[in-house]
Amino acid sequence: MRTRLAVNDNDEMVLKALGAHLGHLASLDLARRVAEGPLDAKGKAQSRQARKQALTGASSSRWAGAITRTSEDAYGLAKRDLQAERVSLRARADKIAKRVALGPGEAKGRAFGYASASERWQEQRRAQVLSSRLADVEAQLAIGALSVCRGGKRRARARHHLNAADQALAQWRTEWEASRWFITADGEADKRWGNETIRWHPLEGWLEVKLPAALAHLANRPHNRYRLSCPVGWPYRGGDVAAQATNGAVRYDITYKPARDRWYIDASWALHAQAVATLDQLRYGSVVSVDLNVGHLAVSALDPYGNPLGPPITIPLELAGLSATTRDGHLRSAISQVLAMAESHHAGAVVIEDLDFVQQRTEGREHAKDRPSRGRRGKAFRRQISGIPTAQFRDRLTQMADNAGVAGHCRRPRLHLQVGCSALAGASSTPVPTIVPHWSPRRCGGYRQTRARPAGPATGDARSTLTRRWATSHCAFLRRRGHRRCKPFSGRSPNKQGPGTKHRQEATTGRGYSGPERRWQ
Repeated sequence: MRTRLAVNDNDEMVLKALGAHLGHLASLDLARRVAEGPLDAKGKAQSRQARKQALTGASSSRWAGAITRTSEDAYGLAKRDLQAERVSLRARADKIAKRVALGPGEAKGRAFGYASASERWQEQRRAQVLSSRLADVEAQLAIGALSVCRGGKRRARARHHLNAADQALAQWRTEWEASRWFITADGEADKRWGNETIRWHPLEGWLEVKLPAALAHLANRPHNRYRLSCPVGWPYRGGDVAAQATNGAVRYDITYKPARDRWYIDASWALHAQAVATLDQLRYGSVVSVDLNVGHLAVSALDPYGNPLGPPITIPLELAGLSATTRDGHLRSAISQVLAMAESHHAGAVVIEDLDFVQQRTEGREHAKDRPSRGRRGKAFRRQISGIPTAQFRDRLTQMADNAGVAGHCRRPRLHLQVGCSALAGASSTPVPTIVPHWSPRRCGGYRQTRARPAGPATGDARSTLTRRWATSHCAFLRRRGHRRCKPFSGRSPNKQGPGTKHRQEATTGRGYSGPERRWQ
């Protein structure tokens, strides 16, 4: 959670001095960690202990611990980025190699060559570029020579293109220095108010910062502490922050935005693992099924047999062209509406599709198959795929549903909207009524709707019975005269014949037949 700090001139001077001092130490520690290269678990522990001891004298033990932890995280993130780039480059090069192996316009199985010789030649050149980039990435990973830039490579490159970035040198310098400042304090569960370095009082609303020995002359409180002159509070979820600070660990990050000339503080903490409801506990209740699409969410409440409890609703979710914080806010708002619908229907779980576009995003424009890959349509398709927040939606829904006391369940695509809670029941070992998904009510089938009902004493079977009402429509009229497209239900699919079809067909012939209600198991 983030809130603004309404600091005065003296507070701003102290925070800038603290951020610059700790930022310099963080840069030195990161350079030392990158120079050490890849290490095993034991080597990482020894390296961090040595670097922490070297930084403690210039700051404090807690500041040094936060700096070394951040340096290790930055090195690990750079390594994972290189590994992901290697996977993507290999996938693209292999995709091009398969198509280049075929001649122009040639097809072999599901592989197709390029349309013309010129396009094939251009893709051969592209394959060479990808192979060269792949060799460089593999060489960096082999020796552990990772490139990590504190402040961001994009901002660093903007120094050489100030006119294109529409910035003056002084403005760029201010943003560059502010991005490299470091004011981060990790939480401690056994300390008062959850943090010993940056301490916030939930009732009185004051905020204190522990200053290093080099800045002790700026302290206005005992023990080298500085208390801000402004009251601090979180308008959004302030109660959660206060509850966590009372009996848990809280991490605080203080940042400065030169473009707005504002200071902010972020509070965060880790959630403890809680008991998860089993499928046996969820399969007897109703659920809310959510379908994530481009620009909206399709939501429907279903009973234990997969029947809708009401009309489905559409929740707008426009995320294109918005900032990260705005997108997250829209996502939280949409999930709040989903949870409100779950509460109104007393649903115990929210079922979503386990969407995964890793292959499409990895192969990029080389991933063709039955989707557009090139040109305007290909770019629009890839833009839509990259704009669907699959992971963010799943993670945010899990967090918010857990706070609301609602379980979350992921199923494979195109399943949860068809059978509803039967997806939950399918993973249970307890015998439950078999739920049959209904066929589409096509006119040529001569029926309107199906329902699944649990077996009773009259049937003596553990399965459900399928009830179909024959329609007195024009197709039923044609079926009575033996029309070849209007065939009666055979116990399987409306398009297939089965045993006993001839007997039922003879029974349904004759004028004036209205079609009684029939049941088949």
